[in-house]
Amino acid sequence: MDGVQLPDRSSKVGERRYRCPQDWENTLKYFKTVYPTATFPRRSIVNQPGVKAIHIANPSGKGWSGLNVYEANDEVRVYVVPPEGVPAKAPKKKSTPKKS
Repeated sequence: MDGVQLPDRSSKVGERRYRCPQDWENTLKYFKTVYPTATFPRRSIVNQPGVKAIHIANPSGKGWSGLNVYEANDEVRVYVVPPEGVPAKAPKKKSTPKKS
């Protein structure tokens, strides 16, 4: 997880993506404890009905440059933003054999 602390019982759902078992408020409370706002700045990143999202910046950039925490469809998820210069892995394409 690139050194990121996630809430207990979080589960991986994709590359750098995790589902949190808590609701939005408890997830934010957890991140405020683990990553204090004085050291890890936050900003709102989405303003749409039914979607809440914030970005938590990692000023050191070591291991990860930030976290995108969002809630949609009654589910809270976290995306771990890779550090500068480290590309996010693209999904692997399935190779199909060529027809002769």
